[in-house]
Amino acid sequence: MKLKTVTMLAVLGLIATLASAQQQQGVSKDEIRIGTIQDLSGPLAGFGKQARNGMQLRVDELNEQGNVNGRKLKLFVEDSGYDPKKAVLAAQKLVNQEKIFIMAGHIGTAQNMAAMPVQFDKNIVNYMPITAAREMYEPLNRLKYSFAATYYDQIRLALPKMIKDKGAKKVCTIYQDDEFGLEVQRGAEAGLKAANMELAEKTSFKRGATDFSSQVAKMKAANCDLVVLGTIIRETIGTVGESRKTGFNPTFLGSSAAYTDLIHKLGGKAMDGVYATMTVQNPYTDEQSQPLRFWANKYKTKFNEDPTVFSVYGYVIIDSFIKAATKAGPSLTTDSFIKAMDSITFEPDMFGSPKSSYTATKRLGNEQSRLSQIKDGKWVVVSDYVTP
Repeated sequence: MKLKTVTMLAVLGLIATLASAQQQQGVSKDEIRIGTIQDLSGPLAGFGKQARNGMQLRVDELNEQGNVNGRKLKLFVEDSGYDPKKAVLAAQKLVNQEKIFIMAGHIGTAQNMAAMPVQFDKNIVNYMPITAAREMYEPLNRLKYSFAATYYDQIRLALPKMIKDKGAKKVCTIYQDDEFGLEVQRGAEAGLKAANMELAEKTSFKRGATDFSSQVAKMKAANCDLVVLGTIIRETIGTVGESRKTGFNPTFLGSSAAYTDLIHKLGGKAMDGVYATMTVQNPYTDEQSQPLRFWANKYKTKFNEDPTVFSVYGYVIIDSFIKAATKAGPSLTTDSFIKAMDSITFEPDMFGSPKSSYTATKRLGNEQSRLSQIKDGKWVVVSDYVTP
């Protein structure tokens, strides 16, 4: 009888061990598997490739110089083409075939929303997606962590100070007629309320629009002296370019969606003076900060192209994962990783990221952003972080 009991206990113990091993997919004795979904062939392919390169650079650095509690990192990359349906297929492949431990830096709001159920069904964390949408940390879910101050908070916090600094009397908005543009619009309305002002004029455009003459004419007729831009790349260049042509020269304030080197590279001299909210700095290879310049040139040597702010997003996301996974200890599991994350603070880095921290009920690292302005064809940081 005793022998049977011992045998049964041994079998039960083995089953428990195997079940535990199965739960912790993506972690072996010497490897941690990280998955990411990027746009490598669609409208944001430039951004997606840069984010992937930034992630790969940090993975390679870690693997060449050390390990995470004895384990190397392996990055698995899938292409969504910026299509939510393809993002689901990519997530299924990464989760079920590649057996990833974590999904990191997935780009796009709709794409993340589509893919998250696939991951959550297998207890896989959605780590630091590259989007500033509130859905990346709301509603609260133990498997969600977000790093990007929302478009709403960026504009809500920056606008009152800019109104005061510029002595603005009439504020207008132009925004893309979708969830992204509406978040900027809502942020502008909240910022105006804080400044005891009302919107002088608002105008919108459909995604993919190329002509902004009627919207600019409307804002010019309203004598707007400050315009909030719910625009991305082409729409920012189109709106500002059309305004300059017609002699309409208000202060322009965009969100981090407009904070890209493509604005001044494609828009030229007309883009000088544009402001945008941002968090991490665009890493120019001639940057005055020696560590940042060294990093930018290292990136350029490896990938034969200049890094951008999306390269930095990718790099920082993997860097923070390394810190959290190291803190989680040798027995890395989803639970131990979450426990480590829920008491972690990431200090400011060479890219100028603000301090961020997480708890069991706080899954957005920080709400802070600051201002940059295009001066002589280059983004220059012009303010400290604005604290709520």
